[in-house]
Amino acid sequence: MPRASSKSVLMELKNMRVNQIDKSRLPVWAAMLALLLLGTPLVFGQGSNQQTTRDRTINTRAVPSGAKMKFKGVVIRRDADTFTVRDRSRADYQVLLTDDTSIKTYSRGWFRGGKKYAVTDILKGLIVEVEGRGDEQGQLVADKIRFNDSDMRAAITTETRVGPVEENQERISGQMDELSAIAAEARSEATAANERISALDDYDVQDSTVVTFRVNSAVLSPEAKRQLDELAAKALNAKGYVIEIAGHTDSTGSVAKNFHLSQERAESVVQYLAVTHKIPLRRFITPMGYGKTEAVADNTTSAGRAQNRRVEVKVLLNRGMTRPVTTSRTTP
Repeated sequence: MPRASSKSVLMELKNMRVNQIDKSRLPVWAAMLALLLLGTPLVFGQGSNQQTTRDRTINTRAVPSGAKMKFKGVVIRRDADTFTVRDRSRADYQVLLTDDTSIKTYSRGWFRGGKKYAVTDILKGLIVEVEGRGDEQGQLVADKIRFNDSDMRAAITTETRVGPVEENQERISGQMDELSAIAAEARSEATAANERISALDDYDVQDSTVVTFRVNSAVLSPEAKRQLDELAAKALNAKGYVIEIAGHTDSTGSVAKNFHLSQERAESVVQYLAVTHKIPLRRFITPMGYGKTEAVADNTTSAGRAQNRRVEVKVLLNRGMTRPVTTSRTTP
């Protein structure tokens, strides 16, 4: 009997020692779990602009309409009337807040209820327990939201430290977008300007006429003057124009004589337009006499030679000067 009693005493002492060891380890595990939960808001609260971009494109899991759910997770996104919670399985749910949603901390016993919070106090990084039912949009309409005081303090600390950084990143991102738009607009304007500059050497014929002359003559006939009057009226109403004048002869006479006569015919047209219609000389391309080298009709016939005794007059418009200029429409 004494031996049995001593053995039972030893067993009781051993069990008491094991229980003491287990109890001593319990606070360690509790502390580690608390640190893990407190660290979670910091992980989700902190983030670069890349994390913010990912938050904007969160794919939430739909809650069946009328289905009752209760889960615990971290707030990873906060909007006006909704917030997104990521649970332990990394599933994301969108939670809808209403005027009837009860938001409190966990109760501290039978006689100490939880502290009430407003809808606006739900912060990004807060660990919450949500209970509610699904609606037709796949959201969870929250009836109850519960959390620990310590988690709320951690979320507030995170919001205070990280919030201004994220706002600054968003502001810089907006400025970069604005600068990119300005740069794109500047490139567009530069391209348009280069095209206009390149087009300065390109001309389009706006109008033209051909005046003819008698044999061996460089004197303008009344009909030729009437044709030039009509051409001048159109040219004076244009912008960025120049006038090209080329004199020609038929095949009669020597080559030298025909070159000289064709030049006189071209100069007589220039003189008439400059003196009679006050067209500035800078508008004229240097008049050229081509002699009989560019016949347009058969010189073996009288009618053909009459057509070759001519001056061709063309009004040319500069593409670069007449092309519309694109103006910037960037709003300040």
